[in-house]
Amino acid sequence: MSESAAEERHATWLELFFDLVIVAAVAQLAHLLHEPDAQRLLIFGILYYAMWSVWTGFTLYANVAATRIRLVTMLGAMFGIAVMAASVTPLVEDDRPQRFIIAYVACRMLAIASWKKSSEVMTEWPGVHQAVGLIPWVASLGFEAPVRYWLWLAGILFDLGYTILASRHPDRLLAEEREERDRRQRRWTARLSRRFGTTVTPPVLPEPHAVTADRPHLGERLGLFVIIVLGEAVAQLVNEAAGVTLWSYETWLLVLTGFGLLVALWWLTLQYGSAAAPVSGAWIRALRATMPVHYLTTAAIVAIAAGLGGLAGEAEHADPAVRWVMCGGAAVYFLVAGPLGISGAALRWTLGWALPPAAGAVLLGAFGAHLPVWVLVTGLLLLALWQVGYRRIQARLR
Repeated sequence: MSESAAEERHATWLELFFDLVIVAAVAQLAHLLHEPDAQRLLIFGILYYAMWSVWTGFTLYANVAATRIRLVTMLGAMFGIAVMAASVTPLVEDDRPQRFIIAYVACRMLAIASWKKSSEVMTEWPGVHQAVGLIPWVASLGFEAPVRYWLWLAGILFDLGYTILASRHPDRLLAEEREERDRRQRRWTARLSRRFGTTVTPPVLPEPHAVTADRPHLGERLGLFVIIVLGEAVAQLVNEAAGVTLWSYETWLLVLTGFGLLVALWWLTLQYGSAAAPVSGAWIRALRATMPVHYLTTAAIVAIAAGLGGLAGEAEHADPAVRWVMCGGAAVYFLVAGPLGISGAALRWTLGWALPPAAGAVLLGAFGAHLPVWVLVTGLLLLALWQVGYRRIQARLR
């Protein structure tokens, strides 16, 4: 075994325990798509981002801190996500968002405080250090729906905009953190001087320094999150199928093709994935590219899971809203990892690998009203298999 392999770090028991609460959160969010409409889709995307961003902040913190993880901090964040998950139904059905907002803001501030205490600056994904995106969430406590939802969306845009733009200038970001540290040092010194005089010398705050993510460990953590949402998809399919008293051959075909679709998504995401695309390693390794793709990919899988769960109980044809949730989620999934670069090879990959199945999913959503549910799922399975076998098809064509 090589030295690098021996030193490679894996998820700890604490991190795996932390992930358990995401299972409950994803299950609660998937229920929003069982009776979908435009407002529920918007709320799903916003709330899913909120939970994902909290998970991301503490996952990156644990990734960098390694053995220096503060146990109380991680458990506190876990409790906060649990409160957020338990608040989804009251938020949507009873219009009581206060508990969710407070838990979300508290979790994000806890993550920010953890990074400040360590004096480590994640220049690759600096959103974990700033609270600008939280201001609209706090302000939304004074507004009713739908204004509240647009404020949340603005907070997400501030969050992502700052993260992506600031990550392109790591030196400037690090200089700003050092200026803030100097201001805190001066305030602390002045406060102690007023209270105790010049006889007390305040300790020097540690110098902020840039850190980078442990790529193998982060890849494993992101993959475990994918496993969580795929597990929710399996649970959705099994739970709905279990409610069918008498299985017809259509039910058997639906369960078979639905399971095949989930296997194909697992293969594409964790065995095949965008690593096979012809792009430069530096671009695809940038967190400002991989993290948004991870959010969209996992959110799309949750939408597909909700669609499969809704179809399992259907006798013949899919409900239009459920059909669009599943096909729309599939279109996003097929497309999101496609445009990975601007080189000629990447463009050809996008046109041949990503666009055909994405367009096919949209067509199934638009014209699949009269298709039996198992035929609809079979169509999505065939589109996924196109991406699975694209490299071999391309090689044979050459």
